[in-house]
Amino acid sequence: MSAPLDSNLFQQLGLKHPLIVAPMAGGPSSAELVAAASAAGTLGAMGGAYSSAAAIETFASQVRQRTDKPFSINLFIPHSIPEVAADRVERAVEATARYRQELELPAPQLNPPYEEDFDVQFEAVLRLKPACFSFVFGLLPADYVREAKKAGIPLIGTATTLEEASALEDSGVDAVTLQGFEAGGHRGIFGAKAADPEIGIRDLLAQCVGTIRLPLIAAGGIMTASDIRAALQAGAQAVQMGTAFLACTEAGTSAPYRKKLLEAPERRTRTTRVFSGRFARGIENRFMEEMDGKPDAILPFPVQNKFTRDMRGASTAKGLPDFLSLWSGTGKGELWQGSAADLISRLFAE
Repeated sequence: MSAPLDSNLFQQLGLKHPLIVAPMAGGPSSAELVAAASAAGTLGAMGGAYSSAAAIETFASQVRQRTDKPFSINLFIPHSIPEVAADRVERAVEATARYRQELELPAPQLNPPYEEDFDVQFEAVLRLKPACFSFVFGLLPADYVREAKKAGIPLIGTATTLEEASALEDSGVDAVTLQGFEAGGHRGIFGAKAADPEIGIRDLLAQCVGTIRLPLIAAGGIMTASDIRAALQAGAQAVQMGTAFLACTEAGTSAPYRKKLLEAPERRTRTTRVFSGRFARGIENRFMEEMDGKPDAILPFPVQNKFTRDMRGASTAKGLPDFLSLWSGTGKGELWQGSAADLISRLFAE
């Protein structure tokens, strides 16, 4: 079923199959998974948003020790971080105190910086010269676009609406990932506080095909060979899949996360801000259910992400899924527990 990669970008990359294995920051996108995906003829992708420049360089080195095939690096576009009033932090601390007590954690010490330095991360990307640089949460500023072009690094932006896709096209990217509402993990909405447009991938493709003149990559709820075929027939030049690879042997998915994913083919997911302060789709669990009703206790992104990190880490250490961000899309069916290469072979066997 390997459809022709009918765009200069994908021809340039020399991919065998029109598939990007999604960048899943925070663990799942291990160096082993990225390398295995690329070696199998797709584009493996590092989720580098939470990594320092040194960690990004180490990761890239580990991938390159395993394969000489192309891979990409993905980062979050930074936004101005609002001042967080002391009373808001107090509400967040109070609302989560019993969880930290249960997890045997001390009271949180919340101080800036709340995220990695994007400029330093981007400089590492320029030095590493991956096959692609992809990003979410907005537009890459013009100076950065120029630097990437000078370094010969193709750019892939992420859009959740036609308007965002059009803005990305105007900014000079080489391809656009269209992220449907079905997709697991963080929603790529440009505005951190914006309402979710909640557009499914089929409708988003229909709106963008013929209007956006760049290669389009479909993401969201794509799990099977027939899902891939439908997206390509609808006008996408490639697909991006994340959830389907979370249980692969090479994935860095933690044990409690993996166990929750495999409990039942019918994974109940929804979007929430409780883990990071931004909308993201994951499997329903205790923290999501109890904190979604307390919006005043949720700090803005990326402050909330740092604020909940200790609980997520302790939850993993104790083997509990209750406080984990169990990112997952809406796609149904049993997850493949073998190698990424075998899954890719199955997806493109026809």
